[in-house]
Amino acid sequence: MAGLYFEDFEIGQVFEHPITRTVTEMDNVLFSALTHNPQPLHLDEEFSKGTEFGQRLVNSLFTLGLMIGVSVGDTTLGTTVANLGMTDCRFPKPVFHGDTLRCTTTIAEKRESKSRADAGIVLFEHRAFNQRGEEVAYCKRSGLMKKRPTA
Repeated sequence: MAGLYFEDFEIGQVFEHPITRTVTEMDNVLFSALTHNPQPLHLDEEFSKGTEFGQRLVNSLFTLGLMIGVSVGDTTLGTTVANLGMTDCRFPKPVFHGDTLRCTTTIAEKRESKSRADAGIVLFEHRAFNQRGEEVAYCKRSGLMKKRPTA
């Protein structure tokens, strides 16, 4: 597997994910439609012109999913048992169509699982930045991670 096992993570370790992604209008409209979110801030250009942003905003849940998704190949691909939760999600700057996002992950904490001898819990801090280096998203994610298999 490409993912890291519980033992491979170190507190303070930082991953600068090499994958970047330019967010498109199609991403935003399709995600909003798939999740039954009719918010005009995401879908209606004329409505959005009258807001403080002057244009449509990218759905923040798309941004959250993209930020976490970008991290998978470098960290948890095939070694995650389950996500246990996400906290402290925030979106300090808006994301617009055409913004290019890059992401980082920092290992904030880790501990042995109390209920599973074959797994441990890792607290990931994910951040996304636009092409101007502005932080556009942040969250903490707890993952139940497999331990390295024993022979």
